[in-house]
Amino acid sequence: MRAATTLSVVVLASAGIGHSVVTSLDADIARVDPFKDMKNRPRAGHGMNVLLVGTDGRDKIDDTERRRFRLGGAPCNCTDTIMIVHISEDRERASVVSLPRDSYAETPPHTDQVTGKEHRGHPIKLNAAYAEGGPQLTVRTVESMTHVKIDHYLEVDFASFMKTVDVVGGVKICTAQPLKDTYTGLDLAPGTHTLRGGAALQYVRSRHADASSDLGRMKRQQRFLASLVAQATSSGILLNPLKFRDVTRAVLGSVRADRGFGTDELLDLGRAMRTFSPSSSEFTTVPIGRMGFMVDGIGSTLKWDPEKSERLFRALRDDKPLASAPRERSAPVVRVAVPPQQINVQVENGTSVKGLGQRVDTALAATGFRTTRRPVDAADRTVRRTVVAYDPRWDRSARSLAAALPGAELKAVPGLGPTLKVIAGTEFHEVRPVRGPEPVGKESEVVRGNEVGCP
Repeated sequence: MRAATTLSVVVLASAGIGHSVVTSLDADIARVDPFKDMKNRPRAGHGMNVLLVGTDGRDKIDDTERRRFRLGGAPCNCTDTIMIVHISEDRERASVVSLPRDSYAETPPHTDQVTGKEHRGHPIKLNAAYAEGGPQLTVRTVESMTHVKIDHYLEVDFASFMKTVDVVGGVKICTAQPLKDTYTGLDLAPGTHTLRGGAALQYVRSRHADASSDLGRMKRQQRFLASLVAQATSSGILLNPLKFRDVTRAVLGSVRADRGFGTDELLDLGRAMRTFSPSSSEFTTVPIGRMGFMVDGIGSTLKWDPEKSERLFRALRDDKPLASAPRERSAPVVRVAVPPQQINVQVENGTSVKGLGQRVDTALAATGFRTTRRPVDAADRTVRRTVVAYDPRWDRSARSLAAALPGAELKAVPGLGPTLKVIAGTEFHEVRPVRGPEPVGKESEVVRGNEVGCP
């Protein structure tokens, strides 16, 4: 979440703006020493690994904004978001791996930073490592779990995230389904939205907007990060020293970083990343082998799949792309609540355009929908906007089908039954690829930045 904004600073450094500008900003960064006295660390690989964490700190947010964006309550002093960002040695690729906050972890031996109690190591949820041992225990725990050596540590809070999004003019996100979360106040209708600071924070914080809980939230964070990168690399921020300064000051005022990450590192990385773009990035979540793994005194946790996780982290250590094979697909693939393979569809041609019904039927079938393969002519042949007619009892299927038909209108028809109807109009443009929810235990999907943004 806030980790996404910190990565944006690294990307913005690619502007190659003068040493004096970046040097003046270096003093704004609060320093920590997460690597102090660390021993028996993983061997260094090629490229650079940055541990990005977002905490729930909210001290710099006033009461009005706390109420408006539902940020009340005492912070837990834990990491709300944890990501490993790997920058390849040739500086041509960024690989982002999200680590679920509720991951089952076992801490290395350490001293509790609050009580001073010595621990030999014990089970814990990954996000609680920060509360117990600060940045150092967080880094040590992540290195122990992944066997990936962390080179740099960056930490951001709520205030920094909101300021950064506002400075870049908001970030565009899109959703095929309504997203509503009474805990955060998120309430988005299907479509495309430009989110400013507070609303963006609601979007990336929400865990109750759909049935996928924290895993769904991480997917949204990845989409948001991809869109933020696209905004930064296409809006002229990189070429405008004043905008660059404003964005970096907004972020760095609330950032904590290790002592080794300073001006020279920012400039060196910036010069190497001048050609960075959304297509240069790839995103994934560590594969989960078991949901709801109960631990006494801790509660429900997520256990990583050992074999699949090892393959993922080996790729980071070896500086290899997470997506093992090149792919030609450039259109974003939308995740929907109901897999297309479970949805029956009858296509009707609502225009005088010959063959349109067959074209729509073929495209839907190729995406996985169970079409009749026998499109018919509609009674009304003057339809402009494509219509998805559905029985209200199958509303989730209807929304999933509509997600594949950009611009389609949903029309409830009581008594229609389980077969949905698509009435193709003259404004039909394309069928967008959609997929059902990712099953637990499956090899985590790797997507490039240009595949998770808005079309």
